[in-house]
Amino acid sequence: MIFCDAPTSGLKIAALTLLDRLVVAIHRAGIDSIVIVASGARPELKRAAALGIVPRIVPEPPHIQCTTLIAYGDVLVQTADIRALLQEGGRLASGDGTPLPIGILPPGDLPCETALDRLPKRTAVGVAFNVKDDTSARKAEAALWASLTSSSDGLVDKVFNRPCGRYLSKLLVHTPVSPNAVSLASIGIGLAAAWFFALGTQQAVLFAAILFQFSAIVDCVDGDIARVLFKESPFGKWLDLAGDQVVHVAVFAAIAIGLARTGESPWTLWLGISAVLGAVLSFVVVVRGMRQPANDRNRILQKLIDAATNRDFSVLVLALAFLNRLEWFLWMSAIGSHLFWMTALMMQSGSRTREHRAQ
Repeated sequence: MIFCDAPTSGLKIAALTLLDRLVVAIHRAGIDSIVIVASGARPELKRAAALGIVPRIVPEPPHIQCTTLIAYGDVLVQTADIRALLQEGGRLASGDGTPLPIGILPPGDLPCETALDRLPKRTAVGVAFNVKDDTSARKAEAALWASLTSSSDGLVDKVFNRPCGRYLSKLLVHTPVSPNAVSLASIGIGLAAAWFFALGTQQAVLFAAILFQFSAIVDCVDGDIARVLFKESPFGKWLDLAGDQVVHVAVFAAIAIGLARTGESPWTLWLGISAVLGAVLSFVVVVRGMRQPANDRNRILQKLIDAATNRDFSVLVLALAFLNRLEWFLWMSAIGSHLFWMTALMMQSGSRTREHRAQ
């Protein structure tokens, strides 16, 4: 049950109203039956409607006949904390211990405010705010954006790519541009970079390296938009993953072609073939690993995959392009990609062997 008469429940946080965010977050936590108490005009729930979430809207709160999640429309919380609240009970509190207007109430007739005050507090792990005015709304939105990260983010992603891409993300959430469209744009920029790498001239290579870095920045934007607007999808995940591999393979091949045109090393094309083959095999092994059940060894493997598939190497390409030493990168990718897929495959095989023995 959500009470949405608070004036701030209609405030927008990253293009969605607080109430809209709360409805989607509660639904994703596992609650299908959602009642909104609204005595005034019918609230705006664009994203919930787009996801097929249809809450029941009533002018007066019904009698609480069973254990019920109670929330007020001016609270910003994330799905993981709501799910934990459903499992543990109590009342959610922000990171500094401030109690929030959301909790699990038993059946009864007490006023909800009074009943919430009697509940034990559970400190939220994620972003949790009681938005009372424009100032707290800005703080909540800043915290929400700051929370949008990926397990595969490397150091360069954290300090450069994602902060730079965030400016674009904050603009695009107010437009009809979809995360998949951003993914395609990132792939297109990466392939354009590959074309310039293949030209082989110093000017073209420098421009290609800058384009490739820009592609890495844009590649952070699609995930930002998908997470902040609740637009994640299996297709989007695979488009992002497969698109990255297409760009990497194209860049490896293009660097080899460009270096071969300069005639600096007789091994260039063979190194390029090795790098491309290693990238393809690595992708196959990563996909194979994603289909395995979660366990301690696979979690270690996932950390290895995240470390090996982040975007940090784009800065290395940029630096070596300026130093006119791209052949060093080709040597590293030609050898390193094979070391990665062989290590990952051995870890996967070891995990499956132990599972069979356990059975």
